[in-house]
Amino acid sequence: MASPLYENIEALSREKGIDPQIVVSAVEDAIAVATRKHYKIQENMRGELNKETGALQAYAYRTVVETPEQIEDPNAQITLEDAREIDPNVEVGGEIRQYKSTDGVLGRISAQLAKQVIFQKVREAERDTVYNDNIGRVGEIINATVKRTEGPDVIFDIGKAEARMGRKEQSRLESFAVGERVRVVMVRVEKASKGPQVVVSRAAPELVQNLFQTEVPEIYDGTVVIRAIAREAGERTKIAVMSKDKDVDSVGACVGMKGMRVQSIIRELRGEKIDIIEYHEDPVTFAEKALQPAKVSRVSVLDATDKHLEVIVDDTQLSLAIGKKGQNVRLAAKLLGWKIDIKSEEEKRQEVEQQMSALTTATNTPLEKVPELGESVIEKLVGAGITTVEQLADMTPEQLEELPGVGPKTIEKISIAVNNFFSALEAGEAQSAEPGTAALSEAEVAVDAAPDEIAGENIEVPNVHVATDVSDFAEAAETGQALEAAEIAGVENAPAADVAEVHVHGEEPVPEPEEVAAPEENQPEEASKPEHSE
Repeated sequence: MASPLYENIEALSREKGIDPQIVVSAVEDAIAVATRKHYKIQENMRGELNKETGALQAYAYRTVVETPEQIEDPNAQITLEDAREIDPNVEVGGEIRQYKSTDGVLGRISAQLAKQVIFQKVREAERDTVYNDNIGRVGEIINATVKRTEGPDVIFDIGKAEARMGRKEQSRLESFAVGERVRVVMVRVEKASKGPQVVVSRAAPELVQNLFQTEVPEIYDGTVVIRAIAREAGERTKIAVMSKDKDVDSVGACVGMKGMRVQSIIRELRGEKIDIIEYHEDPVTFAEKALQPAKVSRVSVLDATDKHLEVIVDDTQLSLAIGKKGQNVRLAAKLLGWKIDIKSEEEKRQEVEQQMSALTTATNTPLEKVPELGESVIEKLVGAGITTVEQLADMTPEQLEELPGVGPKTIEKISIAVNNFFSALEAGEAQSAEPGTAALSEAEVAVDAAPDEIAGENIEVPNVHVATDVSDFAEAAETGQALEAAEIAGVENAPAADVAEVHVHGEEPVPEPEEVAAPEENQPEEASKPEHSE
């Protein structure tokens, strides 16, 4: 039969939820400490509790070594020779016990010390038990009772332990009364100096997931799967669902008939808004769904590696897509796991225009290219931060007047110089763009260089052989300019004529058989005119 002392130890163990042996060890340690303090010794002490009689004993123990040279601590070791005087059967490595009387040991001070040792051991055991019991329940939904409030924190009773819910783990829509039962999520178990602390939450997404599993049978049996949840407690929750059965509507199953299922969850969350979205593997389609209720114009992937999307919406839908304080786009980004940039149609148009403008103004012309400005004016403009002709052309006369050292006459000079520069630039571009002009320049160069040499087709002009390329002739023949230029140049540069070459007006000159005339349909009438018609 157990002693009354041991029965009390078992009752305490059941109350604290710890092993009775832990309490017994605490009592034995306490009697050992009290005995050492009573006898004022430094020897190692142990206590013993007799479960049947409830008697407490304490003894000093030392380890047996063979020779005196092996003794390092006389309070903890004893030689074999000395040990056998106490116990003849002891061997090396054994233990010698010397019992001390415990009568009168537990005085007031010693009893207080023993009490502290017992309480400390019990508290440590209780902390370890709480930690081991709850560390495997992290992420579970548990029913808790509000026990008390400590400032902004709420303390819950979860059975054998207490749980704390901080302000960040609460919804702003909720308030709790003492004794109220609520469902909470166990988010973590912390080891603190005061013992393990269980932290619960009502703001975790797992709470919404558990509520949907409870209210929607299709989610509970796995027909509908919750793929992602993004939540801002007390404001809005977005949940993406997918159906494994093509005949089951995932969104409709979560909403329920007349919204009964989702309304039940909303009541549990104290009026928090919930958006139920159909999940898509394609991020573009998923982004369009996630940004509801806003209507998206188009979505483009900027960087698939970094998961970056650009979403374009109508100007009237921009504020709706962003949401209150950016809430809608923030939740959509959490739901997708992608970065989302939202722009309106007008912002995108301006961005494209800026990019095009940057491309067109990529080449900047320095002011030195406009010699009409003069060095003094250029120095003034450069000092004001204007270094290119394009910058100068974009400025109004009013803006120029604000520049230091620039007056009305200088403004007029700048205007004329810039206009002349761009006029000359446009004229040069137009000249290079006209094929006839290019052909004329080539014809003049060819005539000046070698008027009697023909590099390609021979053009029959009286006493003139114009050297031109076949392609240049084809271009010039369409306009008629090349032949006129060649004729004039040929007459001026022609050598002295022989008598045989001189003919009278009206007589037909005999063409040389080896020279082939240009195609008749492309030759203008000026090619057959007499030489003196000029």
